[in-house]
Amino acid sequence: MSLPDRLAIAPPLARAELQLATADLDAALDFYVHQLGFRLELIMPADAPRMALVSGYGIQLRLDATAAQTSTTPVRLRLPLAARAAHLPQELLLISPDGVQIEWADPEQAPLNPPGTQEFVLCRAAQKTSWVRGRAGMRYRDLLPGRLGGRFIASHIRIEDGGPVPDYVHYHEVQLQLIYCHRGWVRVVYEDQGEPFTMLPGDCVLQPPTIRHRVLEASAGLEVIEFGSPAEHPTRRDHELELPNAAIQPGRRYGGQRFVHHQAATALWQRDQNSGLEFRDLGIAKASAGHADLRVWRIPGGRSLVSAGHNNALQWYAVLSGELCLSSRALGQQLLASGDAFTVPAGADVQLSATSAGELLALTIPA
Repeated sequence: MSLPDRLAIAPPLARAELQLATADLDAALDFYVHQLGFRLELIMPADAPRMALVSGYGIQLRLDATAAQTSTTPVRLRLPLAARAAHLPQELLLISPDGVQIEWADPEQAPLNPPGTQEFVLCRAAQKTSWVRGRAGMRYRDLLPGRLGGRFIASHIRIEDGGPVPDYVHYHEVQLQLIYCHRGWVRVVYEDQGEPFTMLPGDCVLQPPTIRHRVLEASAGLEVIEFGSPAEHPTRRDHELELPNAAIQPGRRYGGQRFVHHQAATALWQRDQNSGLEFRDLGIAKASAGHADLRVWRIPGGRSLVSAGHNNALQWYAVLSGELCLSSRALGQQLLASGDAFTVPAGADVQLSATSAGELLALTIPA
């Protein structure tokens, strides 16, 4: 099933924005939100924020970290394009007598989902991959460098210090988003899904498009694996909804998908008829209306998982434990350890042999 090119989400009420360049987005947010009383409306991308919208005192500020503030950096006033009257200047960019740039622009839209690319991408845990500070103080490690043309993102996220998480009720304008708890535990709450609950190792949730949610508390050293599409998408804060909310609608659809909480402790292992290996189906295919399939494979030492090739939009794996040897006529041979992640491009034959028993997270996105 193909994904729509653009999410069916109505744009927010158009407002004028004063765009300010900043060399340090965290410091700017601290100043405007915590010291001056502005409120955060939007931030993106979540893994390494570069832009945020804050509002207050009748104005909206766009804090832009893509260019450092200098003495010659112009102030830019963004006005909603839909509000431009016929008698006003029709140029999209004007300069005021005092040097302010006036830009007529559309409000933030849900991003287009690029067609994506097919390539072999291997991200090793042992590499000196930098951890970056993301939203709400979380640390991110990129598991899919290059993002396959901007269509997909996979992140290893950790919270080093246990306790309350400085999060807030928010939602993501995405077409697909999955969270897999790898180590530790995290307490979360979701719109229409009842009281807060705790995710434990092996648990997984499908976060449907625009479902409101909040991270409440985490153990020290929490590690989760997050997957999303498109790679860059807005995170919007919801200032009106308090969670948990009174409504409980476990079957509610958001963008054609429904929330699912897979619990590893009560899940059944199934036996694959072709390989004889056991796997745990995380229930994503049904809940996402076929947009994705997520499984955990259990591979004993000396056994192999073989793929003769695929025609999917994405085939992505993360080694949860153990050691594997990847062998392929197209991709060569690679030794894989716990924490490594990789993609298999369409058409490539692959054999994954366990040199020591382990588990493998396998994500499939149909073409």
